[in-house]
Amino acid sequence: MDELLLPPRYCLDFDARRLPHVFTDVLVLGSGAAGLRAALEASASCEVLVVARKDLDDTNTALAQGGIAAALGPGDDPAKHRQDTLATGNGLADPAVVDSVTREAPDCIRELVDWGAAFDRENGALALAREGGHSVPRLARARGDATGAEIQKVLLRKAEASPNIRFAGRTFAVDLLTHEGRCVGALLLKPGSNVQIVWAQACILATGGAGRLYRETTNPPGACGDGLAMAYRAGAACRDLEFVQFHPTALYLAGASRFLISEAARGEGGVLLDSKGRRFMTGVHDKAELAPRDVVSRAISDAIRQAGGNCVYLDLRHLDAVDLRERFPAIAKTLASYGIDIRRDLIPVRPSAHYMVGGLLTDEHGATSLPGLFAAGEVASTGLHGANRLGSNSLLEALVFGKRAGRASAKQVEEQARPRAVLDLAAGGVMPEGPSGALHFKDFENSLQSLMWRDVGLERNEDGLTEALEKIAFWSGYVLHRRFQSPRGLSLQNMLQVARLVALGALRRHESRGVHFRTDFPEPDPSWARPNPCEPSENGAPRESPGT
Repeated sequence: MDELLLPPRYCLDFDARRLPHVFTDVLVLGSGAAGLRAALEASASCEVLVVARKDLDDTNTALAQGGIAAALGPGDDPAKHRQDTLATGNGLADPAVVDSVTREAPDCIRELVDWGAAFDRENGALALAREGGHSVPRLARARGDATGAEIQKVLLRKAEASPNIRFAGRTFAVDLLTHEGRCVGALLLKPGSNVQIVWAQACILATGGAGRLYRETTNPPGACGDGLAMAYRAGAACRDLEFVQFHPTALYLAGASRFLISEAARGEGGVLLDSKGRRFMTGVHDKAELAPRDVVSRAISDAIRQAGGNCVYLDLRHLDAVDLRERFPAIAKTLASYGIDIRRDLIPVRPSAHYMVGGLLTDEHGATSLPGLFAAGEVASTGLHGANRLGSNSLLEALVFGKRAGRASAKQVEEQARPRAVLDLAAGGVMPEGPSGALHFKDFENSLQSLMWRDVGLERNEDGLTEALEKIAFWSGYVLHRRFQSPRGLSLQNMLQVARLVALGALRRHESRGVHFRTDFPEPDPSWARPNPCEPSENGAPRESPGT
């Protein structure tokens, strides 16, 4: 393999003897549900530092609309939730993990309520919504379609009240620091290009996913796969990165961001129409519009090919029994800003990249393969989702595994000595950023996102994946070894690395399963009912695994 395809161990030049140092017991990277829940759990006995790339409340969690899944309603129980989760996981979800998470789910809701979360209620009981793949209504929601924002607010308020939690907002985590085979902290880029080292006895990654790899995505600008890339450079194992979930219904208008139209809108009775006004999901799946997301997304893609146009339409006009502006206030307001009345107009939608199902391999406590490093939330592969994520299990997973990772990291702190500075830790650059080789970031990002959308998107095949890997390899050859001093340049490097791993995983998996669909291998292969590992080499240089 060409050495230029391997990223340098550290993305910045630094000398530990010349940088400011900060010490903490537990370092949490990310301030969404997983990060804050981890920080709260660890703070019971430890000093915690929470680092956020942007403002503390600027997270994917805050954008979550539909709800959080838990068996709380009449006629429901954790066994049914477990069954729905396993069915959606297409043979790859870990039954033991699914069982434990679905059993803990009701307590997660009760805990949030105890902390002040104002979930919507009907006649005094929780108002439970339904999404695709769920056999019964079981989604606790807040303010109609602002569930994530409510959870973010409650967790952040409680974390800010803790005397053992400190925060560093608008701070970019460049790399995890390793010494003698374990994670010992992180290299941070503060505003003004100031570099700082944080030493910690335990680090928890809660950095979210990599939806910005794709041209069409519901994710905010910071979802570049930074956590995955830095952990992989540090030697942590990943798995199943080919499983990227596309949400079926994102607003599709020229000039508009791909705003998510909650699956709960279909749960209320919304239907999908092709460009000729024909409903098409009834002939695809027995649950019609409430089929699993991978089924609905591919059906939309087929409908666009067969009927023409660039999108399909979500029809809510017949829902007279539902006050749509009250049920979905944020969605209604956003649609109104584009001249669409949620009560009277068809809503143009098409699939968009939404969630990284694969990620860093963790155990039941959130521990990764790298000692000292834990992961929770979208950056992790815990075994809950398998080959496809059941809607609204993401917030649940973030809370359950955030709590577990926080508890496990606190235990690790109790068993170890306080961190010490490793003053001989340093890294030198290879190719400085300069005028002779300056990059047009926007053009580069657009090219990568278009490539991923076309060749590593909803449908893949060997020719497209091979072409994608060739182009990513070419770009990597002159980008990965530059030394950028800006988060945008560093994130571009991370995006290239994660894009390569996603494409490699998709090329190796010779079957279709869950959200991974190969037109040249359109059926599941029983021999592939197993994880697809992506591991670092023994000498620490990151590389793709040949598979098993």
